[in-house]
Amino acid sequence: MSYELGFLGAGNMAEAIAKAAIGKGVLKAGQMIAADPVETRRKVFADLGVRIAADNGEVIRGSKQVLLAVKPQTFPQLAQELARDLTADHVLVTIMAGITTAKITSAVAAAGGKTGSPRIIRVMPNTPLMVGVGMAGVALGPGAKPGDESLALRLFSAGGEAIVVPEEKLDAITAVSGSGPAYVFYLAEAMEKAARELGLEREASLLVRQTILGAAHLLKEAANEAPAELRRKVTSPGGTTEAAIKHMDGNKSIDVIVNAVKAAEKRSKELGA
Repeated sequence: MSYELGFLGAGNMAEAIAKAAIGKGVLKAGQMIAADPVETRRKVFADLGVRIAADNGEVIRGSKQVLLAVKPQTFPQLAQELARDLTADHVLVTIMAGITTAKITSAVAAAGGKTGSPRIIRVMPNTPLMVGVGMAGVALGPGAKPGDESLALRLFSAGGEAIVVPEEKLDAITAVSGSGPAYVFYLAEAMEKAARELGLEREASLLVRQTILGAAHLLKEAANEAPAELRRKVTSPGGTTEAAIKHMDGNKSIDVIVNAVKAAEKRSKELGA
């Protein structure tokens, strides 16, 4: 095994992981190898200095750890290649949404795999990883050994923050941080719409984006203060913010958001099943 990490799939998320690894010194480009059926994606990795493989089998055979960065619907075909080339010395790191470690183990075994219970690390990242401020949950599968998660933690911490959790908590993490950026974008949509209706046409986008960015920085820097306390500091009695908050409270906005996140977790569980 010549490479520390092999990528099966070289899409945008895989690219972000590779760039973060190189940029933060987790791995050198020459310690990675990648395969992808799309030529333009292979070129992106080649331009980073990552070795391009002729096929998935070359990646699996040549890498100590293999990162599965493919769409879930393509996994059944990939399971055949994993069954052929996977050994007990490999660690699989998967970012495939909705595919549990049990499903991977079962699929590889059904395809004739000889490894018994593969050493699998399952990760739920989110798209801000692509700009270096991602959040990822990292879970060890039943066949993983203590320490198998070390590289995954370093990789995903290089692109933001990463925490280790039991696999059964990944559905909740999917609902909170995996889907979470979309909730913020949804809020931004609503704020921009309101800004335009108030006559702020050209200024709407900048006003909303900078406001959300500033609030996010405050939220991070004031980590010892609860979001509710930060909100109270902005809300003067009888003021404009209080009028907005009273309106949202009257429409049970917090309940709507909480129930939306719970709906996302329910759907994650359904997809996993």
